[in-house]
Amino acid sequence: MAEAVPVRCPACQRENNYVSPVFPCACGSPVTPPLDLTAAPLPLTHRTWQDSWVAVRCGSCGRESEWPHPEVGCGSCGTVVLVPVRQPGRPETGAEDTGARAGTGAGAEPGAGAGAPDGAGPGDGVRRDGPPAGRAPAGAGGGSAAAAATAARGPVPRPPFRPVTIRTARDAVAAAALYLRWLGFRDVRQPDGVPIPSAAVDLRAPGVVAQVDPTTAPAGLRAVECVWLNGLTASATAVYFALAGYTEEARGRADDLGIPLFVMDLTGMPQPVNDPADALVGRGA
Repeated sequence: MAEAVPVRCPACQRENNYVSPVFPCACGSPVTPPLDLTAAPLPLTHRTWQDSWVAVRCGSCGRESEWPHPEVGCGSCGTVVLVPVRQPGRPETGAEDTGARAGTGAGAEPGAGAGAPDGAGPGDGVRRDGPPAGRAPAGAGGGSAAAAATAARGPVPRPPFRPVTIRTARDAVAAAALYLRWLGFRDVRQPDGVPIPSAAVDLRAPGVVAQVDPTTAPAGLRAVECVWLNGLTASATAVYFALAGYTEEARGRADDLGIPLFVMDLTGMPQPVNDPADALVGRGA
């Protein structure tokens, strides 16, 4: 865990301790936004989707992705302060930029990720509305590596899963909760009342945040990003269950973010549809 650093509020001049978050790169290495403590923090007066993300390069594989911009709320006046972050390619004063350029050749432009194909964007951003540019093919991403590692260890022994037939939205939620318990998550909580047919349902347990979509429309990009953000907030694994599958954009983003996706048929049997889901089934909770 990163050490706390003082961030001075530009409104009241109070110093607030801030601990930089740690995000999982697709290669499995932890990634921490490099804070620029020489720059002045700025108050957040108007939040936009574009300014809520910052490019961060993995020091292990050179992959550049976009993660939530670090911010801290002042404990005195309540001002939300944006913590400055060094952009990829800008080394800290007096430091050699070796780790940040791992996997890139000399003269490479900042933002060109290691092994990025021609025409690819500056990273695997979480902000794009289309399929992720430069996404590794199936079998080459972080989820595939996790699945391979799980296969090497061997499957986690557990009894066969006994599904429940899905006739209503409530049945879909019950089937997903039962499956999470089968994976090893304890104290899975279901919301009270009858699920709204047009909305995804939240399921939570220690170590996991899941969304269950009982609608007949494929889950889209925004739904996948929302469950990912909920997982980050709760420091838990984010999982998605859908009856009607996923759009191409949603599946591509889930692969980049390492979100396990499952599709449930009317027999109530969830089926993994991407490598992170295969890895979760293999290792369990």
